[in-house]
Amino acid sequence: MNTSKPHYLILDGLRGVAALVVLFYHIFEAIAFAPINSTTPEQNLYHGFIAVDFFFILSGFVMGYAYDDRWNRMSLGNFIKRRLIRLHPMVVLGVVVGLICFAVQGFQQWDGTRVALEALMICTLLQLFCLPTPTAWDVRGNTEAFPLNGPTWSLFVEYIGSLCYGLFLHQFSTRALKVWVATAALLLLGYSLYMNENTIGYGWSSQPVNLLGGLLRVSLGYPMGLLLARLFRSRQSTPRSYMFPVCSAVLVLLFLVPGLGAASIYYQLFCLCVAFPFLVWFGATGKVEERQKPLLNYLGRLSYPLYAVHYPLIYLYIYWIKQVNPTGAAEWIAPIVVFLAAIVLGTLSMLWYEEPVRRWLSRKFLKN
Repeated sequence: MNTSKPHYLILDGLRGVAALVVLFYHIFEAIAFAPINSTTPEQNLYHGFIAVDFFFILSGFVMGYAYDDRWNRMSLGNFIKRRLIRLHPMVVLGVVVGLICFAVQGFQQWDGTRVALEALMICTLLQLFCLPTPTAWDVRGNTEAFPLNGPTWSLFVEYIGSLCYGLFLHQFSTRALKVWVATAALLLLGYSLYMNENTIGYGWSSQPVNLLGGLLRVSLGYPMGLLLARLFRSRQSTPRSYMFPVCSAVLVLLFLVPGLGAASIYYQLFCLCVAFPFLVWFGATGKVEERQKPLLNYLGRLSYPLYAVHYPLIYLYIYWIKQVNPTGAAEWIAPIVVFLAAIVLGTLSMLWYEEPVRRWLSRKFLKN
């Protein structure tokens, strides 16, 4: 690894902020999916789901920054091993946690139907290999592509994005990447308009039209990050100690924008094509003070484990709401407990599993 390259701690911190936003978004989603009572508000973090697209841009930026200048001494096989070591340990743990939580729910679909052992085994095996589950083996009954741990769909399409980068995107000129990004943005917009939907919220379902939309999302976000890394290569960082709090506040505000009806699709593409790239750019230009480093380091390390294991807890939260129909203090204490439990589970996964396993795999399978 080329250790002479600086580490972008602000981008690590922003990735952590985005992961926390996803957690909050899914908690609100649970309340909306299993309403506690007739006065339950709608999703309070309406655009939180596009945090996934921010992750895609960050991933592309990091890939381009870390590997663009290494292809003369790195094989495709070595690159794939690096991506597997980086991503797959948490894919496996997410399936394990999801299976445990599904067992707590009695191995039942949302409508109470008992799941056949064959379906559960096939679903588990597919998810261990980060492959979508066809509807015939959907163990939850709402067409999720990854019904034991829903957000794994984004890791599936990120694998595809990484493979495309290793196969051909790293060979693209900067001009060709610009054309790719512009074309992907138009295709995503056209697809959403053709589907008569006001959102780019695709990818989570095993339905082909939904999975295709998820592939279109990563085909925009990931190359956008690669393009930013190319354009940023000659820039110099400048001391801006305020950059992390400012970028974090702007990022959260972008997610808090409510639904805009037919204009929502245009707002979401504005975030993907303008707002998010600017945040990544400005975040990469800043430096941090010593007192900020522990927090940003923790947020960066926590972001992926938290993202990978939090959603099975959301399943349990939905199940609990449906079973108990809580009222009074329990109604509002429960989401706080879910939030804290997810942070603890993510932190323990990071310290006791993800980082040790990645170090062991790197020593065993990577030579440089």
